[in-house]
Amino acid sequence: MDHGLKEGDAAGPTAGGAARGNNAAATTAAASSSGGVVVQVREKKGPLRAAIPYMPFPVAVLCLFLNTFVPGLGTFVSAFTVLCGARTDLPDRHICCVFWLNIAAALIQILTAIVMVGWIMSIFWGMDMVILAISQAERRCRSAESDLH
Repeated sequence: MDHGLKEGDAAGPTAGGAARGNNAAATTAAASSSGGVVVQVREKKGPLRAAIPYMPFPVAVLCLFLNTFVPGLGTFVSAFTVLCGARTDLPDRHICCVFWLNIAAALIQILTAIVMVGWIMSIFWGMDMVILAISQAERRCRSAESDLH
């Protein structure tokens, strides 16, 4: 009876991230020289989640604020940033399609706010907008630093 880890099993702090939900997909990257397994975690986004635009930080904070107090309003505003050139994780989709995906997310948030689900979804959506804005700013800083070197 062997209770040890088999190849492909996840262990350690990254295992919790891989097993957290259906949005994470764990893949075996490579085996180290000590015989352990290196696990890489990639987030799998659905079309609505991938349609959240990368906005400037102040706009993302404004959308979070709007989503907190009027569910869906910040998501509705963020849909128009797509028309203004904000990029998303759906580069192969047409701008109008991404715009309507954001409008659909806003409508879902508004219609389900009556039972609190939409309000909670709206707040999490706003937090995702801020997280994406921060990651975009960090990416720009790193690329600016590499251009200087």
